This record gives sequence, structure tokens and C-alpha cells, in this order.
Amino acid sequence: MEIIKDKQVVNDAWQVLRLHEGDAADSIALPQGDYLVPLPVWNCQWETLRARKELGLWLGGLERAEDIPDDVNRFPLIAIDIHKYTDGRGYTLAYRLRKQYGYRGELRAMGDVLQDQLFYLKRVGFDSFAMRADQDLQRALSGFETFSVKYQASVDIETPLFNRVARGVA
Repeated sequence: MEIIKDKQVVNDAWQVLRLHEGDAADSIALPQGDYLVPLPVWNCQWETLRARKELGLWLGGLERAEDIPDDVNRFPLIAIDIHKYTDGRGYTLAYRLRKQYGYRGELRAMGDVLQDQLFYLKRVGFDSFAMRADQDLQRALSGFETFSVKYQASVDIETPLFNRVARGVA
């Protein structure tokens, strides 16, 4: 599958484990390989799964940073499922993972991710993007350059513009 990572289109081997109707988080079998496991599966099977280094974690829109186990930095990749492009909870979750919990691994936005969101998603700490299927990834790269000036403080710039610009005294 192709994704955008570090502002480039790349092939990605990570697969997403999804629970379907009838699947139970405590008994679903997890194949070998690079898998993103949902938080309920991790919480139910962590004793068995913690030895597997190739596992990443994915969080749904209703999960909070507080729901993540203390060993958040053991995951090389955490993906946040943007349920609907108008839902801002994924932005908050990403920001909190980076700023409050100090997560330094790869942070991926997946789901209903559109070109118009890339600039803002990058600002709150995402560095890879599994775009919605109808998005042209090469064209989407221009979404990082939507604005030339960043006014507010965020993960990428800690000081707001009014504190970065020298002003003359009247």
C-alpha cells in the first residue's frame, strides 16, 4: 500500500488488524508480520503480544491518550483512525501523544484523510498519512504547502508568530 511519509509517497508494509462482527478482542488471532493492532486487542492480549517488536498500535476516534498503556514508546508506529474528516479528536490525540506523553515514534493519520488536512495534521505531530482511497497521493503532497506562515504554536513550532516577529517600538 502506498502512503505519504515524511512528505514523500512510499510503499508501506504495515497492515491494519480490524475487529469484525463476531470477533472478540481477547481471542482474535494475530498473524506474524507488521500489524497495527487496535487498542482493545492490545489491552486484552498484551501479555502475549508485548514480546513482538513488529507491532504498532492504532487508536479509534473515541479513544483518548489516557487509554494508552504506560509503555506507549514501545510502539514504533501509532496510527490514529480519523473517522470523519470533520472530526477533530484525532488532532487532539496526536498533539497530546507528542507533547504530553513524549511519543517520538512514527505517528500516522489513517481513515478519512484528505489533502486539505495535511498541513494541519503535520502541525500536530503526524508524520505519515494513509489517505482516503479517492485521494491522489502525488497531488496531495501540495497540501503541506497550503500556508506559508504558521501563526499558532503547535508541535512543529512552539512559539506563536507574535512572539517570533520583531516589532519596532512606537
